[in-house]
Amino acid sequence: MSERTVAVLAVVAAAVLFGTAGTARELGPSGTTPLTLGATRGALGALTLWLVVGRAPGRWLAPFRGPIAVGGLGVAVYQPAFFEGVERSGVAVGTIVTIGSAPFAAGLLDWAVLGRRPSARWLVATVVTVAGGALLVAAQSGPDGEIDVIGLVAAGSAGCGYAVYSTTSKLTIGRGLDPTAALAAPFTLGSSLLVLVALGGSWSWLAGAGGVALAMYLGVAATGVAYVLYARGLRTLPSSTAVTLVLAEPVTASLLAVIVLGEPIPPAGWLGVAIVLVGLGLTGRAAVGPTVDRRRLLDRRGVVVDPARPGREPT
Repeated sequence: MSERTVAVLAVVAAAVLFGTAGTARELGPSGTTPLTLGATRGALGALTLWLVVGRAPGRWLAPFRGPIAVGGLGVAVYQPAFFEGVERSGVAVGTIVTIGSAPFAAGLLDWAVLGRRPSARWLVATVVTVAGGALLVAAQSGPDGEIDVIGLVAAGSAGCGYAVYSTTSKLTIGRGLDPTAALAAPFTLGSSLLVLVALGGSWSWLAGAGGVALAMYLGVAATGVAYVLYARGLRTLPSSTAVTLVLAEPVTASLLAVIVLGEPIPPAGWLGVAIVLVGLGLTGRAAVGPTVDRRRLLDRRGVVVDPARPGREPT
């Protein structure tokens, strides 16, 4: 199995874990709030990531502090902006704008920051995947009423925040930082800001065994382990490809809602699931298949070069 195939499977596995969060919350105790649950999940997820890194954050991160700070801001923006977008525009519109904007924002950032121009194959695969995800979310959520412009901006900001987090993490990985640490550092920074905001919220749901179990599952499995897998994929894949593959998350959430919670999916929703799976297949194929800029060519001196970056050996 090739390195890129393993990377694609790792990101999809991470997305599947992300997609279990909603069902876990439904099965957990009542009284949870998005803010305190998100803060708890973030804190435990960050701790899990550092345990995997096996090294506490410190001065050794100094050479990467710029991208880490920007990535941490992206993490801090994502969650509250998403909640604001959903509250103002409704679940369907807020979620669609968020999941729809993230891959394209990541593609633009890949191009602008990392100098990696997204391929036409990635663009087609992403359009298909986003369209399927939008159809799935819209079919399940139903009409949400009047659309709020501020809500749309907030939801779009959430998608951009996630794209910033992925792109800056990819940048630090390219500069030599361990992939898990590259995700852990900005995630810790953003989660710390979220914890500070959530201090005045309601934490009563954590008092019982059910609340502790929910927090541990969401923090350790659905966040910490998921981001370890995401880091494994991001080490090899462009951030734009990784963000597109994360759209396996709404499919997982929908299927679990049917199997575990007994919630039906309307026919249009099943069509959305099918389209997302096609899009994910196209994305994976584009990621692992041969491309022009990956062919090994010889220059006039007989040195192997990368035609996309003249004078440099392919990676």
